[in-house]
Amino acid sequence: MQNQHIIRNFIVETPSKPGNFAKVATAIGMAEGDIGDISTLKSGALTTIRDISITCKSEAQLQQVIDNIETIGNGVKIHAVTDDVLKAHEGGKIAMKSRLDVRSLGDLQRIYTPGVASVCMEIVNYPEKANYFTSIGSSVAIVTDGTAILGLGNIGSVAGMPVMEGKAVLLDQFVGLSGVPILLNTSDPDEIVETVKHIHQGFGAILLEDIGSPHCFEIEERLKAELPIPVMHDDQHGTAVVALAAILSACKSTGVDPKKAVIGQIGLGAAGLAICRMLMAYGIDEVYGLDRQEEAQDRLIHYGGKTKSSLEELMQTCDIIVATTGVSGLIKPEMIRSGQIILALSNPNPEILPTEAIAAGAAFAADGRSVNNVIGFPGIFKGALDAGASDITYPMLIAAATAIVNHTKPGELIPNPLDPMLHHLVARAVEEAANMEMNK
Repeated sequence: MQNQHIIRNFIVETPSKPGNFAKVATAIGMAEGDIGDISTLKSGALTTIRDISITCKSEAQLQQVIDNIETIGNGVKIHAVTDDVLKAHEGGKIAMKSRLDVRSLGDLQRIYTPGVASVCMEIVNYPEKANYFTSIGSSVAIVTDGTAILGLGNIGSVAGMPVMEGKAVLLDQFVGLSGVPILLNTSDPDEIVETVKHIHQGFGAILLEDIGSPHCFEIEERLKAELPIPVMHDDQHGTAVVALAAILSACKSTGVDPKKAVIGQIGLGAAGLAICRMLMAYGIDEVYGLDRQEEAQDRLIHYGGKTKSSLEELMQTCDIIVATTGVSGLIKPEMIRSGQIILALSNPNPEILPTEAIAAGAAFAADGRSVNNVIGFPGIFKGALDAGASDITYPMLIAAATAIVNHTKPGELIPNPLDPMLHHLVARAVEEAANMEMNK
């Protein structure tokens, strides 16, 4: 389980003289607070008021930040400390709204009865037109049983609703798709599969989200086999796409040929196993996994992967290390070999800090803050739906990863997730890959 971070917004007033905000930033840094967005609310001749977003690991650390700022003196004041995260969630983050206005009787007749009957009959006669005359073709069901919500664990689907709403916001904002959260009050694979099968006709695709391991594997495989629309478990394949992109970018930066490298994956849960399968699908032969559970290692072997017997053996024999264990500090500096690429992706605390890995001899190191599946899943679903694909395949996922790498600036691991062009490029690449497969 991951630690829960605290995000607060500080309204801070400083004298309008150079150096005063630097004192505030230093005070925050002395308490190891993480500064996020900064906006200027008022800039006057005498004073400046800023809204500063600060992330802390605990209430005690938050109080230390407050104390440090308040002791600066000389006109530096905290006016308020607010929880803008809770405020942003008041009333929920999404709503189903009409695209059309009803202002006249004619509008009513066209939108509802009697006019809608002719549209219904058009779909009866030509079922494929449902995607054209309804929202089905641009709607994605976001399905969860609440058993693996972020790093919070099995907290239930209702408590996980803010995550599902967040997913829906990202689909809407980045690629214009409508995400509809579906909260299931069961974790039984048979019941989940049957429920999704019964409701799938109202959606163009199914996004499985925060469903725990190992039942997530069975659920996705069965739904992919039994439904005529794209199904993807984002915790597996969305994460794997971005991990592949990160590995390819790191290899480009260090001059390593990824297909000749030996790659070790530590942790074979939903994300770890999917990363291994993605690497093998990309054409990398030497992929080794390690997990404390024998069942997880057997699952990798079933998919054609290989395993190592210990963490020490894996670290000694692999050129690229990817870790998704959730265990902070698992990788010790003395385990690092000179020239290794280290991607310690657990959040919020990685298996080893990038600075420690570099100091120990790694050629490249990054943590999970820079590898977020928001870079992948919006474009993947948009591309699959635009192509009219019935499945999301490895060629489509590899096309997404390649598009991400091609849009990554020199010196960066992956692109800025807020770059709107990125998601459209991913969608286009996925659509083209899907069309190539369908035209074979």
